[in-house]
Amino acid sequence: MNLGPRWYVAHTYSGYENKVKANLEKIVENRGLGHLIFDVQIPVDIVTEHNGNISKRSETKRFPSYVLIKMIMTDESWHVVRNISGVTGFVGPGSKPVPLTDEEVAAINLETHTEKVAIAVGDPISIIDGPFVGFSGKVQEISQDGTRATVIIETAGREFPVIMETKHVKKQQSV
Repeated sequence: MNLGPRWYVAHTYSGYENKVKANLEKIVENRGLGHLIFDVQIPVDIVTEHNGNISKRSETKRFPSYVLIKMIMTDESWHVVRNISGVTGFVGPGSKPVPLTDEEVAAINLETHTEKVAIAVGDPISIIDGPFVGFSGKVQEISQDGTRATVIIETAGREFPVIMETKHVKKQQSV
């Protein structure tokens, strides 16, 4: 039964995700399979670490050893993906791949990259952007996706919580 293009998950050997993605994209182009395989994604989070005046950005894979493929599942497309070096199989029972649900695709947020800052609850921070720029505070809570934080700042002798994007804060260095 052909339901149109859906997102499927292929399992790879550890560290082979980028190689599998590149090989699959090359095969799709060379064999003219663009009508069956539409997109290949390796969801990543961009993590920014502040160390003094130096900012370091790095990517971390959200799902190590997995590649997400938007495709129409046919015998041909299954064999193409399954026979790429580094692919161990599809996610699903036995040899039957199961597509991601619309809710799962929305939760993974395949069309966007989230940016996280390497901070933890209790870390002293400086606010570097937004209406509270120049204030210092302490991280009280971090959202589950790591993009927002509740920061306790002090002004006029009182402490109060402020919710802001983590990209607007910088971890202070311990002395």
